Amino acid sequence: MDKKLFTSESVTEGHPDKLSDQISDGILDAIMAQDPRGRVACETLLTNGFCLVAGEITTKTYVDIAKVARTIIKDVGYTDAEYGFHYETSGVAVAIKEQSSDIARGVDSYKEKNSSGEIVTEDLENLGAGDQGLMFGYACRETPELMPLPIVLAHRLCHRLAEVRKKKIIKGLRPDGKSQVTVEYVDDKPKRIDAVLIAAQHDPEVKLSKLKTEIIEKVIKKVIPHKFLDRSTKYYVNTTGRFVVGGPQGDTGLTGRKIIVDTYGGYARHGGGHSPGRTQPKWTAPVRTRRAGWPKMWWPRVLPNAVRSRLLTLSAGRNR
Repeated sequence: MDKKLFTSESVTEGHPDKLSDQISDGILDAIMAQDPRGRVACETLLTNGFCLVAGEITTKTYVDIAKVARTIIKDVGYTDAEYGFHYETSGVAVAIKEQSSDIARGVDSYKEKNSSGEIVTEDLENLGAGDQGLMFGYACRETPELMPLPIVLAHRLCHRLAEVRKKKIIKGLRPDGKSQVTVEYVDDKPKRIDAVLIAAQHDPEVKLSKLKTEIIEKVIKKVIPHKFLDRSTKYYVNTTGRFVVGGPQGDTGLTGRKIIVDTYGGYARHGGGHSPGRTQPKWTAPVRTRRAGWPKMWWPRVLPNAVRSRLLTLSAGRNR
């Protein structure tokens, strides 16, 4: 019998890195909704009382970037000046330029242009990529999402933390937070939860003992299936004893710094780079079907460099 432990973490929507991701994605969504051919590479940096949006954007439409950023900051929950970051009073600076024409030469491929020089019909077979990248796909039967159990549970805990905060099921919580789940595997199958860690930002008057009890009962035990919990499962809640200063006030946030959280929690390969705030390449790949008896599989996707190269797809399914 082979036993091993595996741990994955996630972060709440109010974590400064994840808030940066959401702002970058919000700007991307706003542009794509009006200009599907727009090109966006948008990065966000957050710190105490300040938001900087920078990058390269080529589009025919207009988006009020500062307004998009403030709306997302508000929706996440930074609505109190005591949090050290506020959607109305924090500064928002925008430093955006157009995509380099040298990069555009490698990306553009067309069959037809109109009299104004605008592309009417793209040549999808020869469409280039604006950058190179390695993408690894992965699937397993541990969850309905076909994702590894540790990262799925970590995400669900953070989602529940946001829910109990916004619905005031647990009073005194603030937007920032993290989760971490350690799963014990026996013969490569998840058997039990060895440990759960929650770090939840809170108001200064909140008592740690009460907060710990509420999070265990109203967050952890509401999310993690009872069959995985036993008397030996360890619970760690705000182990430093205090988590009042958080969010951009306590930690600088940056787009693309949570690439492992955003994929497989470290359980499967990662090619590097990140996707928030970036126009995704226009390419398709065959959907892989899991063969009987294959509990896990992976397949890499390789995007070549931009110099007039086709988007190639290298696929390999392999028994793990």
